[in-house]
Amino acid sequence: MTRAGRREEQGKSASGAVQSVDRAVTVLEILARRGEAGVTEIADEMGVHRSTAFRLLGVLENRGLVGQAGDRGKYHLGAGVLRLAGAAAVRLDVSQEAVPVCRDLADGLGETVNAAVLDEDAAVNIMQARGTAAVTAQDWLGRRTALHATSSGKVFLAHMTPGRREEQLARPLGRFTEHTVTDASVLRSELARVPEQGYAATREELELGLVAVAAPVRAHDGAVIAAISVSGPVFRMTPDQVPVLGARTAAAADELSRRMGYGS
Repeated sequence: MTRAGRREEQGKSASGAVQSVDRAVTVLEILARRGEAGVTEIADEMGVHRSTAFRLLGVLENRGLVGQAGDRGKYHLGAGVLRLAGAAAVRLDVSQEAVPVCRDLADGLGETVNAAVLDEDAAVNIMQARGTAAVTAQDWLGRRTALHATSSGKVFLAHMTPGRREEQLARPLGRFTEHTVTDASVLRSELARVPEQGYAATREELELGLVAVAAPVRAHDGAVIAAISVSGPVFRMTPDQVPVLGARTAAAADELSRRMGYGS
């Protein structure tokens, strides 16, 4: 096949994938509006063959996004949609509630404060506040960062189920600086201390010259849904200051947890 032919085939494949996604979303919108519907009803509303609608429903059902109502042949939205909606709602709530908490902490410490959430195998900052002494203008908002090399990531690892944590530690642990912990056994020992001390810390493990501490934020049911971190330069966040900063960060995380319904 010529290069032009390959490009044409790739273009058709990409176009087909987009069309499939668009149709799948349309199915979900139909079910959201109707409550429930059969294959024929969905196919007629979409203007597609019944087999196409059946195939789309099969894929969505396998992912838990739709379910079938007994033997009646009717489909409805599945629990998977609720999980997605719930996760989105939690992120929105955390990012909104974190604003005053993070700003107060940044004002009190003078350093950069972030609120992060877990995104599969990475920590993602969803809110950031800069203190008056912050020396960097780097914006971490929206960036995916490695769990093993960040204080927020270590918080998430420490509070995962043992099985999920071991899955993460079984993956190659990338080295970002000479101080990055890439030995799973060493990291495992460090993570074991996090719940008891109430915070996690990194020292030049993601970037040279950068120190950070982070503490867990909990939902109403006690599940860790976010982390608040404080980061600053090594010359200011010295080893003897880390426990003090960790305690201040943990107190702020507790306040955000209360705002999220924990302990109420």
